[in-house]
Order: sequence, then structure tokens, then C-alpha cells
Amino acid sequence: MTASNVPRLLIVDDRAQVRHELCTVLPLAGELAGLPLEIIGEARDGQEAVELAKTLHPDLVLMDLEMPVLDGYAAARQIKAALPSIRVIALTVHDEALARRRASQAGVDGFIVKGEPIRAIIQTIHSII
Repeated sequence: MTASNVPRLLIVDDRAQVRHELCTVLPLAGELAGLPLEIIGEARDGQEAVELAKTLHPDLVLMDLEMPVLDGYAAARQIKAALPSIRVIALTVHDEALARRRASQAGVDGFIVKGEPIRAIIQTIHSII
């Protein structure tokens, strides 16, 4: 983490609306909970996520699993291989055992189902960092 101990996040989702909402709500909710976060970038697919992770060096990547170009599973593998200190949390609508197992095999550090309360996302981020 940075010297200020505020986790720096890269948000990855193929839907612009989801990225916008996360980038807007997470920092505000984090501040209110006393668990601040800094969003340092956004990516619309796994390939862009890998490139930005290598450039920006976030503490954590919050990433959808099902995306075009390069899915979140492959992107997580590449990010963890290149920069093992970066934590990756899967943020997905798929809450079945297969998705969790594939995510774990890809090196994902945490798993959040879309629709969870925002405070649960904040707490998960801080528990993994």
C-alpha cells in the first residue's frame, strides 16, 4: 500500500455504468465507514486491466470475470504472474461453485457477488489488503 495506507484500486468491468457507479460510490462509502479507498484507474476488459495494472501498480484490482477480449480469469492469472503483490477480487454475478473454483485457480484473492451491500465490498477490500 501507499505511504498513506489508503488502498489504491483498479476497477475492471465491461459495463461503463458499473465502473462509473463503483468509482463514485466506493470512495464515498469507504470514507463514511472510516475505511478510505482511492480509485486510480478503470479498465473495460481483461487485456486493458493487465496493461493498467503493470503501469499503475494498484494495491487491488476489483474485476468482473465475464468480459470480452480477455476474461477476468485469464487477466487475474496474468496480473498475479507479473505482479504477485497485487490483490485481485472477483466481482461477478456468478455465485456458483464452478466460478469460485475457477477464480481461485486463477489466483483471485477474494470473491464478491454483484448486488452485495456496498459496506460488504468495502470490508472485503480492507480484509484482503
